[in-house]
Amino acid sequence: MDLAWDEHGQGEPVLCMHGFGMDRSVMAAAMEPVLGLRPGLRRIYVDLPGHGESPAGPPDSAGVADAVSAFISGPLGGGPVLLAGWSYGGYIAAALARRRPASVSGLLLICAGDKLLPPGARELPEPPGEPGPEHWLDDVPAGLRDHLATAIGNRTAGVAQRVAAALTASLPGDEEYLERLRSGGYQLPDEGDAARYAGPACLLTGRQDRIGGYADQFRALGAFPAASYSVVHEAGHYLPFEQPAAFRALVLEWLDNRVTPVLQGRRPGSVRRPGSVRR
Repeated sequence: MDLAWDEHGQGEPVLCMHGFGMDRSVMAAAMEPVLGLRPGLRRIYVDLPGHGESPAGPPDSAGVADAVSAFISGPLGGGPVLLAGWSYGGYIAAALARRRPASVSGLLLICAGDKLLPPGARELPEPPGEPGPEHWLDDVPAGLRDHLATAIGNRTAGVAQRVAAALTASLPGDEEYLERLRSGGYQLPDEGDAARYAGPACLLTGRQDRIGGYADQFRALGAFPAASYSVVHEAGHYLPFEQPAAFRALVLEWLDNRVTPVLQGRRPGSVRRPGSVRR
């Protein structure tokens, strides 16, 4: 299927996947301040099926993973690629690393659930004992306040405004399709597979992430023998915006743990791809 995507720079490809209900602009806002610091990276931001400018697609997450796999095989030439995924995008990225490890040169999972369990079955941090600073959510849209009160761990007005700005800039996607996916086909049939990904991996979590948690990701480390794991204090599900300095340092360390191919006489640039490109 056709997936919408943006591309920046040239060199080793880094495919970045956003969370559920977001679009590629949110992932770019989180990743570009970091990835843009390293020359020789071709940063690709894709809208998952039914998100942003990508059309509705397969009825389940297995089909979503297949669509991204086809994207790697098509416009990205089959890999190998670095994969970076946030939340649901990380869930899909981990599936791709299990299924086609030879095509994945490195894996970055940001606040990504190991298993898509219903909220009552997840091991999540306790809710904060205090409501947070007075008026810290006053300057964000009313429709986001309940979500941000749960999702943000660094509970300040500045963080809330950064997260809200990224979310409100995101295109809404196909809400009917997303609801069908959420209610009927969210969980991957192979999420508990024993396959291991032996490449350089980095698992980043927020100590106050009351959506994805951090404990299940630690228990998943057996599937990633070359992985580092970090839990960042005063960070929730929007870790890249809540603790940008810590996020930058950890992502750069992950990048430094693998060899960057040398650009062969090509100049860095930026290309916008509002739709997919097929070969």
